Amino acid sequence: MHCRAARATSGQVILDGKEVTAPPKKMAVVFQEYGRSLFPWLRVAENVELPLKNAGMPKAERQKLVAEALENVGLSHVPKSFPWQLSGGMQQRVAIARAIAYQPEVLLMDEPFAAVDAQTRADLEDLVRKVRKTLGISVLFVTHDIDESVYLAERVIMLSSSPTVVQEDLLVDLPDTRDQLETRSLPRFTQLRHHVYEQIQLAKKGFRPDDAAAK
Repeated sequence: MHCRAARATSGQVILDGKEVTAPPKKMAVVFQEYGRSLFPWLRVAENVELPLKNAGMPKAERQKLVAEALENVGLSHVPKSFPWQLSGGMQQRVAIARAIAYQPEVLLMDEPFAAVDAQTRADLEDLVRKVRKTLGISVLFVTHDIDESVYLAERVIMLSSSPTVVQEDLLVDLPDTRDQLETRSLPRFTQLRHHVYEQIQLAKKGFRPDDAAAK
């Protein structure tokens, strides 16, 4: 079975000065449904190793990268477990480990924490910030959670209603070092959260950025 990518109707995606027309080798993806993205018959380390193996990487190098990735996500103690033996949050950590073992420059995360409980979600948010800072990866994170967007991001890009355009590109000027309790208690966090919510409500009512420009 072959899948064909939809052609862009307009615009360009540029990575390292080159137009992206197919999935680039420097990019990895973490999906929302971790249960479907992991192979239940493969052990944790084997799941993380799989894309490296498919790329033809030598075994010793693969094992080193897998061990480092599992250490980075706090799963160095379960390399021989099967995904179905782990909690949902741990399974999503395996998916993140697989992505970062591939050593991407860009990590796409499509609502990756929507299916986990609140405490696990907070832990995984902090994990993403740690991984981004430690490994120097650029992360494009899709979420419908306003608080999550403000807590995680350096920039929040809000989209309008269909047909979609960029409603606003908001700089998040919070301290680089963040804490779930302290950061979310800051007056500036509340202000940014309010602003994002306000823009989303405008988008739901059909307001578009060009409407304001026309005035």
